Amino acid sequence: MKNTAGNPVAGSSKSSGANSNAVTARTAVVIAALLMLVAFASWGIQAGNGSVIASGEPGAVSGSAVAGGGAGFLATSGGSGAASWSGGKSGIASGHGSTSSGGERGDVRGTSGDGSLQIVDKDGAGLFCPLKHTDVKAEISGFLARVTVTQEFTNPSQDNVEAIYVFPLPQDSAVDDMTLHVGDRVVRSLIKKRDEAQKIYENARNAGHTAALLNQERPNIFTQSVANIAPGANVKVEISYVETLKYDAGSYEFVFPMVVGPRYIPGPATGQQASGWSPDTNQVPDASRITPPVAGLHYGAKGTRAGHDISLSVKLDAGVPIKELRSSSHDVQVDNTSAHSAMVRLKSENAIPNRDFILKYDVAGGKIEDALLVHANGGRGRDYKGGEAEPSARQGGYFTFILQPPDRARDEDATPRELIFVLDTSGSMSGFPIETAKKTMKRAIEHLRPGDTFNLITFSGDTHILFPSPVLATIANLNQALNFIDGQRGGGGTEMMKAIRAALGEQQMGCGPTENCALNERVSGSDSRTPVRVVCFMTDGYVGNDMQIVAEVQKHPEARVFSFGIGTAVNRFLLENMARAGRGEVEFVTKEAEAAPAADRFYERVHTPVLTDISIDWNGLPVSDVMPTRVMDLFTAKPLVLSGRYSGSGSGTIKLRGMRAGKRYEREIRVSLPANEPANQSLEQLWARNRIEKLMSQDWNGMQQGNPRTELRDEITQLGLDYRLVTQFTSFVAVEEQTVVDGGRTRTIQVPVEMPQGVSREGVFGESKGLAMQAVMAPVTRAYNAPLPTSGGYAGGVLGGVIANRKSSTADAAKSADETVEVSSGAPVVHVKDEKLKELESKLHPGLLTVYECWNRSKTAKCGNVQNGRLAIQVWLSESSPSVMKELQALGFVVQKGKAGAQVHGTLSLEKLQQLAAMKQVKLVALE
Repeated sequence: MKNTAGNPVAGSSKSSGANSNAVTARTAVVIAALLMLVAFASWGIQAGNGSVIASGEPGAVSGSAVAGGGAGFLATSGGSGAASWSGGKSGIASGHGSTSSGGERGDVRGTSGDGSLQIVDKDGAGLFCPLKHTDVKAEISGFLARVTVTQEFTNPSQDNVEAIYVFPLPQDSAVDDMTLHVGDRVVRSLIKKRDEAQKIYENARNAGHTAALLNQERPNIFTQSVANIAPGANVKVEISYVETLKYDAGSYEFVFPMVVGPRYIPGPATGQQASGWSPDTNQVPDASRITPPVAGLHYGAKGTRAGHDISLSVKLDAGVPIKELRSSSHDVQVDNTSAHSAMVRLKSENAIPNRDFILKYDVAGGKIEDALLVHANGGRGRDYKGGEAEPSARQGGYFTFILQPPDRARDEDATPRELIFVLDTSGSMSGFPIETAKKTMKRAIEHLRPGDTFNLITFSGDTHILFPSPVLATIANLNQALNFIDGQRGGGGTEMMKAIRAALGEQQMGCGPTENCALNERVSGSDSRTPVRVVCFMTDGYVGNDMQIVAEVQKHPEARVFSFGIGTAVNRFLLENMARAGRGEVEFVTKEAEAAPAADRFYERVHTPVLTDISIDWNGLPVSDVMPTRVMDLFTAKPLVLSGRYSGSGSGTIKLRGMRAGKRYEREIRVSLPANEPANQSLEQLWARNRIEKLMSQDWNGMQQGNPRTELRDEITQLGLDYRLVTQFTSFVAVEEQTVVDGGRTRTIQVPVEMPQGVSREGVFGESKGLAMQAVMAPVTRAYNAPLPTSGGYAGGVLGGVIANRKSSTADAAKSADETVEVSSGAPVVHVKDEKLKELESKLHPGLLTVYECWNRSKTAKCGNVQNGRLAIQVWLSESSPSVMKELQALGFVVQKGKAGAQVHGTLSLEKLQQLAAMKQVKLVALE
């Protein structure tokens, strides 16, 4: 018997031999379970691929039925009436078509001793989670990091074990090697097409050989499968990758992710190909492959740990003196071996893998120098078995070019910005993430510049837009926005697409009747400029349709997208690619203390980029396939990093061109490309990895569905095979052929992961108190404006993540998942004490209001740049007709700069400020 995903239903290979009374009892249990599922269906829960199994004796199965939400099976013993619920497709689901019965697979409990996870079978015998330990060793030399990840699997049980582990790696890394260690035997992996590697692995597993398979699910999510770990055996798998370090304003950064956070899965269920807690959906066809079970929720009692830990060390050679070395995420031990080198280790060698490891170090001088790294193989490819390869597509030379940016220059004529802030208020943001995001957003809004307009959008299940159209940064508007932000809490799903479309302009936010609306069309004049739309997303990025989101951003090239990753283990792949597709920048905020500096950097970047409209003139050098094809604008003092190929030796002078503070910029750099250079061999893999990313970006929607355009799939596959890289369509497989594991029972165990530090389990999966079954049996409380699973979303457990810790109003409950509503807040957060100044709230920028209040209290006090009671100001007008200009002059306004237009500059007596604000044509008044 097969389920809707095409996999055998757990337990369907056995039938019960019990008497008719037992059968009757079992039938009653099944009917009761089905009635319960029907009740769930009335809440909109779509059928997944779990199984309801009633048994009169251990291991016997009398029937099965599809359960809701892909949550797992319900094993009910006819003898004792005890029940347990496991969060996967089956108790210990394999995803490989195993037909073991529910009784044979057993339930899952947490041990009370060391907090690790223990699998308990029908006889009460237990075995620990097979992944025992992960060791990470990184060697950093200049800009390049070579990292080796060793996963150690053990099997203290009496059965053969297959372990499946879903884990993260850096999104830009080139994963180019895997080695299997079985006892004293060392087996080098082969790179194969993904379906071929899967067949090799399955054949080896069925034949009793120990084997390992490494698949890429996303550029930052991988699955390691290890088959036939013999009783008492210890198996190690080594994975190696290379990456380029990030550099910004004198500081290098090395990041190693440690846990895959829980993804919200949109779309109706279509089946279940693997053992994740979510079924596959029409929007995320591989959802069951990227949603590993969470310890203490899907496996084990509340508080149970995953049972595996991690150690990490970094051998650093910066090449130049190191000024400061620090980790913002972990306690580290630093041994300085020289002025430019150090050894860094986690103080705890058995740390819990529940957050990203972040290491930053500053170098002397605080300024990057130009650097050209090259590798030329003399026309021959590399043979990974030690010999010389035949000439291939890999012949020629490879380079990585690192170009220093110019110094920032202030742009006195900066174009106005239309700033759209988008805040993720879904369940995974509950607690620390959303509070940190709110602090970041409030800081950003409080520092809006004169002339900027802004709006706020929040999203979880529904999308909310604060103002009908972007508004000017008046005191009244700011107070309304800050009050709205204060009221946000995390709860519900992560329906990001609607918010993306609203923020980027697909949904027109027309100006309503309120006078606070910013002008949709700027009035003509010398100072009239079309504002640049800048969208700032604040989210942890915990969505399964991340490639689809990036594809949507690509559709709006007129906007700039800046992403803020809020949390300790965010989806960096999504956040970085949103910024790349949106020609913006990304920032990560992992603790509350980082909120204010991050907001300040955001404004500096938005208003005064370092270099824009960048191009490279290679001046006839024999280079090709340079990535990125389009060089992104520089918003910070980080270098340009280009990778490419060259067909022959040569030298010459290239030119870096761009715009700097509105003026043309050009710099010449001397370049020499050698015919032969054996060093820096990893540049081949880095170039190929960048090429693959470029190809993926040409059809993100196809990549999301697993069926991109044929020419893209073929080229990515060939690049993976040629350069020995794991890709979406190529995998590593290793088989230990000399030893055959004896027959007997085989257990497939999905390795559980930790919940990321700071992420609320209840916010994501609901108010359950341990196993997912308890969440099902508890009363359902719908999240604020979150859709029920009729919309097809699966955010966790069996209820799609819609169980939350906050009740909704009756009006909210009537909203649909696709509805966008406008909201407004109540009283302002800040009240002007003098009632006469109330009128000024709607027209004055906060800085000007502060100066005015100071001057109003004491005409003799020194308040800003007030001189003789007059102040230099800027005035934004809805029209600049002669009658309006005459009215300004009647108030004593003296134009000092520029032709009268939509924005005029001049001086005015502060005594006339209230009269100026009362003019209906005046939209905003700010300090000069």
